[in-house]
Amino acid sequence: MKKNQKQWIAAALTIAAIVSGIAVVATAGQTDAKKERETRDKLPPTAIVVNLYYTGKDGAARRFAREMEESGVAAAIRKADGNLRYEYFVPLDDEETVMLVDAWRDQSAIDRHHASPAMAKIAQLRDKYDLHMRVERFKPDEDGVPKRDQSFIRE
Repeated sequence: MKKNQKQWIAAALTIAAIVSGIAVVATAGQTDAKKERETRDKLPPTAIVVNLYYTGKDGAARRFAREMEESGVAAAIRKADGNLRYEYFVPLDDEETVMLVDAWRDQSAIDRHHASPAMAKIAQLRDKYDLHMRVERFKPDEDGVPKRDQSFIRE
């Protein structure tokens, strides 16, 4: 992967979080910042990044994310073949929503995840907490960050 592709991917994820007004949820299973950056920088051109917005009532989405972390389900997904990132965030302006940034090497890795026992546990917890979802999917830009946008990136 070209250096500018790596920069674009890292910048795109950062900009998406800033524009959405999202802050990181501190969780026990969260990776350290250096490892996180290395993972983001290694996204292959076939990668798919999925943002899932879980919304509930009375803190249900946050309790869901905590249970995913504390039960070990999130950690198991992070170890799955093809998973590149699995991390929860919370919007600063919406306490009833949690965003999951979920990155996979390719569609077949996502398909294996959807067929895994972890997916059944996720579905069970979504029902338990009565969560609704909105999903966005992204692919890395093979051309990297356009020159006109590079001046806005501070490394």
